Amino acid sequence: MSTPAEDEVWMRKALREAEAAAADGEVPVGAIIVHKGRILGRGRNQRETLHDPTAHAEMIAITAAAGELESWRLLDCTLYVTLEPCAMCAGAIVLARIPRLVFGASDPKAGACGSVLDITRHERLNHRVEPEGGVLGEECGHMLSEFFRKRRAAVED
Repeated sequence: MSTPAEDEVWMRKALREAEAAAADGEVPVGAIIVHKGRILGRGRNQRETLHDPTAHAEMIAITAAAGELESWRLLDCTLYVTLEPCAMCAGAIVLARIPRLVFGASDPKAGACGSVLDITRHERLNHRVEPEGGVLGEECGHMLSEFFRKRRAAVED
């Protein structure tokens, strides 16, 4: 288990992935998967770039980490992501057996880790994830708000 200070260090690395997504014109969400103090997988939103509705930061990070471990079971891993995962990503997190999820900003419209739904702790599923939200939440939320503010301003011009 990481300390709050360590969680912030890892979340800052996820924020760098989000910044890279924004630089590519993607919604700025970034994710990393950490195993025993080492980053196994990185991801950032690439839906527009890849023309793929499933190319969320979490999905890309999970695929990279599974390849690195040569296992679909991401036991003893922690996923850090700048935005609360959606239903698709929360389901993938459960299926990958990731025991711990740390996210920044909550998503009141599509969050599936406690905001709208809670797939990560659903009692009927055979694996549960321990989600922890709000780590650098204000910073993560501000990045998203600024991205969409700029996008709306560009459309109005």
